[in-house]
Amino acid sequence: MLEIDLSNRVALVTGASRGIGRACARLLGRAGATVVVHYRDREDAAMAAARDVEHAGGRALLVRADLARHDDCRRLVGESLDRFARLDVLVHNAGIWRRAPILTLEPGELDLTIDVNLKSAFHLSRHAGEAMVRAGRGTMIHVSSTAGQRGEAFYSPYAASKGGMISLVKSLAAELGPRGVRVNGVAPGWVRTDMTEAALSGPDADAIAASIPLGRVATPDEIASAIVFLASDLSSHVNGEILNVNGGSVLCG
Repeated sequence: MLEIDLSNRVALVTGASRGIGRACARLLGRAGATVVVHYRDREDAAMAAARDVEHAGGRALLVRADLARHDDCRRLVGESLDRFARLDVLVHNAGIWRRAPILTLEPGELDLTIDVNLKSAFHLSRHAGEAMVRAGRGTMIHVSSTAGQRGEAFYSPYAASKGGMISLVKSLAAELGPRGVRVNGVAPGWVRTDMTEAALSGPDADAIAASIPLGRVATPDEIASAIVFLASDLSSHVNGEILNVNGGSVLCG
């Protein structure tokens, strides 16, 4: 049986207090990694995620940061390096998903979504990339979305931010790959988290499930498992890929 061993690696997971991020932190910990658990507001949930990591066998460090602010993105990476003197894996999962019909869209709504979802991906990649290039190794995984591939009515800022992330992944893979740093993305579809719970518990729940060829919504662990694979040496020749983990909802890479 193949086992993933990340016991000598440090992974930074953004948005690790809940949903996909928390599942990533726990599975990385199970693989032996030291995990920097990023959160913005929910310290109690972040502490619970850190306990998950430790119970799974890894080590955890909590760092609070507002990813809409460049200085916080830089500090988040800096605190990780100050504590552990290395950064091997960046999992950029944090993001916001808010209904925003284009005919009533306010500039502030657009700015916030782009700042949190897309600009943070640039800032974190820049600062994590500096450390990884110095070390001659590292891997980044950005969590995009099927919305970034096919669009999403009434959520155009979100879809645009995730589409931009896909282009960023491919650009950085070509730019940083020759320097030992792999950059990939994961594109989930519907995932049962607290962010989507209202929609998945509403009148459209059956239609959502029926739109997925596998006939069901993903769990956070199913997305996290793909991310851990991309963080590991099992994917050592995978670079610039957008791995779809969506039950077949979008059939493109």
